Amino acid sequence: MKPGSFTQIYIQIVFSPEHRDALLIDKIRTRVFKYMHGIIESLGHKSIIINGCADHVHIFIGINPAISISDTVKEIKRVSSIFINNLNVFQGKFKWQEGYGAFSYSKSQMSNVYNYILNQEQHHKKKTFREEYLSLLEKFEIEYDEKYLFRFFE
Repeated sequence: MKPGSFTQIYIQIVFSPEHRDALLIDKIRTRVFKYMHGIIESLGHKSIIINGCADHVHIFIGINPAISISDTVKEIKRVSSIFINNLNVFQGKFKWQEGYGAFSYSKSQMSNVYNYILNQEQHHKKKTFREEYLSLLEKFEIEYDEKYLFRFFE
């Protein structure tokens, strides 16, 4: 970032393993999320919280405006896929599903977003990932075509 440039941009990013497979199993989830934290920090972003369930991840960051959101997601997916595949816990190759959601928040919303992401497992006892994702799109008034959404198999 250039001297004299000051920003405060908070983004929640949401994406899923390919075919929405529940591959982020308890055995590796914490390690994967810690690794993602390192990727995010190496890109110059501030990693606030990363959490999710076996079939998707929520990442909340303070974004470095010198790097686009799409490049950030691409790098998180690329490097974390290599890490997950090197763990050798699956037959076949781990991949992330194409696409992602990115949603912006103000500083005053940080606590609510943080707690929401922190409590993902409890949250998904009441709401499916599809319901959650569609509600985010609606809340942020994002128009979408069903054919471009994640593949949901619920």
